[in-house]
Amino acid sequence: MTPRPASWLPLSAGERSVAIEILKHGPLPRAELARRLGLSAGSLTRLTKPLIESGLLVEAAEETATGGAPLAGVRQGRPSQPLDIVADSRSFAGFKITGDTVYGVVTTLRSEIVASQERPLTTHDPGEVADLLREMTAEFAARFPRLAGIGIGVGGRAEERSVVVESAFLGWKEVHFAAMVEERIGLPVVVENDVAALVEAESWFGAGRGLERFAVLTIGAGIGYGLVYGGRMVRGADHGLGAGKWWILDPNGPLTPDGERGSAIALLSIPGIRYQVQAATGRETTYEEILARAAAGDQPAARVIDEAGRALGTLVAHIANFAMPQKILLAGEGVGLVDVAGPAIERALRAHRHPRADPVNLETKVSDFHDWARGAAVLAIQVLVLGAAAS
Repeated sequence: MTPRPASWLPLSAGERSVAIEILKHGPLPRAELARRLGLSAGSLTRLTKPLIESGLLVEAAEETATGGAPLAGVRQGRPSQPLDIVADSRSFAGFKITGDTVYGVVTTLRSEIVASQERPLTTHDPGEVADLLREMTAEFAARFPRLAGIGIGVGGRAEERSVVVESAFLGWKEVHFAAMVEERIGLPVVVENDVAALVEAESWFGAGRGLERFAVLTIGAGIGYGLVYGGRMVRGADHGLGAGKWWILDPNGPLTPDGERGSAIALLSIPGIRYQVQAATGRETTYEEILARAAAGDQPAARVIDEAGRALGTLVAHIANFAMPQKILLAGEGVGLVDVAGPAIERALRAHRHPRADPVNLETKVSDFHDWARGAAVLAIQVLVLGAAAS
C-alpha cells in the first residue's frame, strides 16, 4: 500500500477560489488577484496566509508575472508581489484504461507530465485491473514520494466520480472502482468518463483556457463530445452515454457491424472507417494505412476518407451552429483524418454554416493515450486538492 502523504488543510470556499484563480491564470500580483475576486486587500491576506503556510502558494519574484524586470513607473511593494502555485509541491497520477492497455502519467499541480508508463491489460476483471493500477502506482510512488491522489479515466458512464455505471469497452456495470483502487493504494481516487476528464484538462490548462464557451470533439475508437459554458463543463444525466451512435450525419450512409446507418460512429470512428474499407477491399487495413492510401489516391480508401471528411465538417458545423463556442478542439487518436480530408471538411463546413457566420475556430490536437491519462490527473487535482467537484 502506498503511504498517504501529509496533505493540506481542507480549503474554505474563499481559499479555494484564490487557489483556483492562481492555478488557472497565475502567477498573479496580489492587487490583480483581489480585483479578479472582488476582495479587499485585508480579505485577500486572510485567505492567502494559510495557503502560503501550507506550502500550496508561494510569493514569487515580480518578474515571474511580467516576464522581465518590473516596469519603470509601476509602484512596487506587497500589492504587486505575485502569488504562484508551488507546482511541484505535490504530484498526481492519472490513468487511462482502454480495452487492452492501461496508460499512466504523473503530473505536477499545473498538469505538466513528469513521468509516464503503460502496461498491457490482459483481463477486464475489475479486481485484477485494480491490482495492475496498484503496481503501476507503486512504481510512480518510488520516484515521486509526494504522490497525493489518483485520477482514472474510462470510456463509459461514471457517477459520483467513483462508480463505473457502464463501460462497453470493459464490459463493466455498476463497478465501485474508486473504492476498489483506494483500498489497494491508500490514496484518494476519483473515476470519471475519459472525455469529461480530457475536457476539464483542456479547459483549465490547454486549448480552452480562459474561454467561456469551448467544445471538445474526439474521434478515435469512439466519438466523444464535451461542452464548457460559462467557464464550467456542462453535465447531465446522459453524460458519458456515447452520443456518437445517435448522431445521424447521413441517413443513407454506411452501416457498421452494429447497424447504425450513417451515424458519427459509422462514418468517423476508427473502427467504422476500417470496417468500410474492409467491406470494399476484402482486406483488413490499419487506420494509418488507410490515411496513407487515401492521400496517395487509392480509390476505395479515398472514397471512405472523403466521406468521413464531409461527415466531420457537417458535425463541426452543427456544433458551431447550436453551441456557438469560441473554439472547438478536435482531439483523439483519429485526428490524422484532418490532414488528408481537409478540403472535404471545409466544403461541408461552408455548406452547413450561414454565409455571414464567423469562421469556425477549429483547433486540432494529436492526442495519445497519455494525454487522456493527464486529463484524469487534472480531475484528481480539481477534486482532491481544490475541492472543485462541480467545476
